Amino acid sequence: MKRFNIEFGVGLFMILGLAAFFYLAIKMGDISLFGDDKYKVMARFTSISGLKEGAYVEMAGVRIGRVSSIRFDPESYESVIQLSVPKDVKLQEDTIASVRTAGIIGDKFIKLTPGGLEDYIEEGGEIIETESSLDIEELVSKYIFESTDKDDNEEDQGGE
Repeated sequence: MKRFNIEFGVGLFMILGLAAFFYLAIKMGDISLFGDDKYKVMARFTSISGLKEGAYVEMAGVRIGRVSSIRFDPESYESVIQLSVPKDVKLQEDTIASVRTAGIIGDKFIKLTPGGLEDYIEEGGEIIETESSLDIEELVSKYIFESTDKDDNEEDQGGE
């Protein structure tokens, strides 16, 4: 009888441990097992430099969703991203989607700014107003090369 109690206790402990591991894996992976309370919305950008699948979607400073897929449209030469947003969040047709950076060199995310229209984007709809990401390297190099061009022009003009 004593051996049965020990084996039962060990078996119960193993089952609870596996259940806890399974629960954590589901929560950390942001996977929904019983129905999905989110809907998909598309957005097109000329540049999403640094944005990755799984990046968060933010509205009013609160994380409300995720970037579920990213693809390239060879016809329009644009990036097409699919956002997964909770069904209880209604996005107006004039909502603005912007690619932003968390901090100076942080991860990229999508910031949604609500519009003022009373019509809402339906499941599978598209956000028309978008703002592409700013490339810090491009801005810095532009500033450096413009300042060296100005210095060269000033030297050329001063030497005559």
